[in-house]
Amino acid sequence: MDLIKIKEDVRTVTRQLLDAAKLNEKEAVIIGGSTSEIIGEKLGSNSNLDIARAVISVFVEEVKKDNLYPVVQGCEHINRALVVEEEYAKMMNLEIVNVIPILHAGGGFATAAMEIFEKPVVVENVKVSAGIDIGDVFIGMHLKPVGVVVRSEIKEIGKAHLSMIRTRPKLIGGERAIHQKL
Repeated sequence: MDLIKIKEDVRTVTRQLLDAAKLNEKEAVIIGGSTSEIIGEKLGSNSNLDIARAVISVFVEEVKKDNLYPVVQGCEHINRALVVEEEYAKMMNLEIVNVIPILHAGGGFATAAMEIFEKPVVVENVKVSAGIDIGDVFIGMHLKPVGVVVRSEIKEIGKAHLSMIRTRPKLIGGERAIHQKL
């Protein structure tokens, strides 16, 4: 697997998402993914920490450039709990849970995040405004409503399907209401 290409693609799609989402400073962006899918294997069957470190290091670097917080989704074995910076957890009043993601109980992405983040903690829930899903791991449970798909010319990271999403405020008030262009 070409780690340089993976890093380049992750950098490109992260920038595309951040440009489309137009987030405010101190907001958070989520990434979830399967390193098994990236190498063309069945989800959860062949986790790869080198690939996870490559993806997460680039994602964190790009997100922090915009003064945003990275959020990394773990796998189903920890109920898709999330690795966040302790500062973000405290700022958002998130309940910290007691689990340490490892390669086969948390997944490669969450394990790498525990190594790469400055002060990592794990929480069960967030509601963020944008995210990247590599390998169809369903980050949607951690997004605010209403989701708007963000397209890229890059359709896969490695061999894993890529999808990205940003959110927008709900339109309320019925037919007589006036709404801002979003």
